[in-house]
Amino acid sequence: MQLLNDNLVVFPDSPGGTWAHRKVCAEAPRRVTHASGRPWLAGSWAPEDLVVADAGPVRVAVFGASSITPERLSALVSPVRGLPDLDRLARRLPGSAHLVASVHGQVRFQGTLTGTRCVFAARVGDVPVAGDRADVLAGAIGAEPDEDLLAASVTYGMFFAPLNERSWWRGVDQVASDSYLVMPSDGAARTVRWWQPPKPELSLAQGAARVRESLREAVAQRQPHRGRLSADLSGGMDSTSLCFLAAEHHPDLLTFRWTGGSAINDDPRYAAEAERLLEHAEHLTVRETDAPPVFAPPYSLPDTEAPRSLTRGMNAIRSEIRLLVEHGATRHLAGHGADELFTGSGAYLHTLFRRHPVTALRELRAHRALYRWPLAASLSGLLRRESLGAWWRRCADDLGRPVPPSPAPSMGWGERIPATPWATPDAVRTTQKVFRGVADRVAPLAPDRGQHEALTMLRSAGPALRLLSREYAAEGLRLELPYLDDRVVEAVLAIRPRERYTPWRYKPVLATALRGLVPDVILDRTTKGDCEESVDRALQEHVPDLLELFEDSLLARRDLIDIAGLRTTLRTPPTSGDVWSAQLEATLGAELWLREIAARPAGPPGPAGPSAPAGPARDDARRLHRVPNSEERP
Repeated sequence: MQLLNDNLVVFPDSPGGTWAHRKVCAEAPRRVTHASGRPWLAGSWAPEDLVVADAGPVRVAVFGASSITPERLSALVSPVRGLPDLDRLARRLPGSAHLVASVHGQVRFQGTLTGTRCVFAARVGDVPVAGDRADVLAGAIGAEPDEDLLAASVTYGMFFAPLNERSWWRGVDQVASDSYLVMPSDGAARTVRWWQPPKPELSLAQGAARVRESLREAVAQRQPHRGRLSADLSGGMDSTSLCFLAAEHHPDLLTFRWTGGSAINDDPRYAAEAERLLEHAEHLTVRETDAPPVFAPPYSLPDTEAPRSLTRGMNAIRSEIRLLVEHGATRHLAGHGADELFTGSGAYLHTLFRRHPVTALRELRAHRALYRWPLAASLSGLLRRESLGAWWRRCADDLGRPVPPSPAPSMGWGERIPATPWATPDAVRTTQKVFRGVADRVAPLAPDRGQHEALTMLRSAGPALRLLSREYAAEGLRLELPYLDDRVVEAVLAIRPRERYTPWRYKPVLATALRGLVPDVILDRTTKGDCEESVDRALQEHVPDLLELFEDSLLARRDLIDIAGLRTTLRTPPTSGDVWSAQLEATLGAELWLREIAARPAGPPGPAGPSAPAGPARDDARRLHRVPNSEERP
């Protein structure tokens, strides 16, 4: 088995699990057994990343970034008698980590609520096996890429839950973020939805204290076991706030920021002020002009689990990582995920109007005044009744025709965008089929429209950022994302959407929660840095490089992209309202993913030697089936 950082494979407590372990990763450097003595966990991880506790036949492991101690975990494990008893433990688990349990011959395996840590499942022969990387399991069973998802990626580019929680490998399933996987000692694996979002009933004043406490704990527990902690100091409210929280516990803090850039980006001014106030930290500043520009070659994404949606600035990120490592950093704090957590659109007004119509109309008036939403379009969105399934079907239908830009944000289930100009007719038809398949089985993530939107955005950001973290890990730097910790997410989601997304204040939850810990000059900021001007300029400069890359495109060989259409689009300067530059990142990620797979003679990471026999990858009888929890059962 190819050794990977933070790689975990989980086996059932059965003779078949022992056989599968020998087939999949007999040479793994680290192993943990069930209480029975059979193989349970195998892979490659740092010793501090796995905490295990026992209580008779019950064995529980926490894998990842968590401050939980063996003693604390033992206390939480002692009352566990069955898999449902672990719900209480999971709700008290700090940090960002997988939870794995072996209880009386059954295994429970779950990731995080936002997908920053995922669970994948497959069958090696007739034995269920799970892991935290889809490509490792794909290598074990000889799986092929999911051509339907490739088509959707180049056609639409932006995946929302539940589509983004689908494995990119045929025969490998991804478990939804709110569910856990059950592997019995015999029989098929299944998933159980165990988590429901909190009812958003708290006022801002009531909920801010809990957000404050959860964020301070999330940052405090990011203690490097060696080296030092670094953090982004962009000047924006999100990352800069983390710097001040980190300074409470880390006297050896190293901050990093780019200087210069677009004249309309006021981040540097706030960053300089924050740097002055963080007088005990060491500050590393680099001119933006010294970094590789976005969309510039070389084009390389050495990962085979899934295509990257974040591709345009990877070379600059790599240069930042190398600088931080040279300065002794081993863990790095970043504010990614805060936009999804603390901001939203007008979607919350849809539910608010049905519960408190006067309040909703007053807030709609404020939104219209601030953003010049037209009255007719705003009222139409407020009054529209459409199920989530109908919205997905409308997205499918819209792929075949232009979607006129609207000055008012959707108050529906999400943003509808047109197909990319370079998607072939076959790719569009396949994407429509995929969307309609989602429509037939999708359900809202929460009754409140604003709560559903928040969960959709968080569960879309988490998996993308998980792939980004691999770039950091490859260079010896762990990317830490405190805003996406489960306890932080739950604390924010407990606050009423209309107070999280009020038109009168910018990120009111974050500003209120951190008042007194972070300087007012940062928390009172009402703007967000805009870098799109420099991005558009860099894109135009590197059009020849991109066209050269796609001259021998693997996507084109699959009849998924039209090279002539791509060439025409890239040579047309983007205008306000265009979304194709963001969609281009997804297409670039898909192309590089296929090339990385093709460049590895043995395919994705997997077992050494022949894989165990497996049935057809498309066999529906082998797919995971989902079991509702007690609250969902009729």
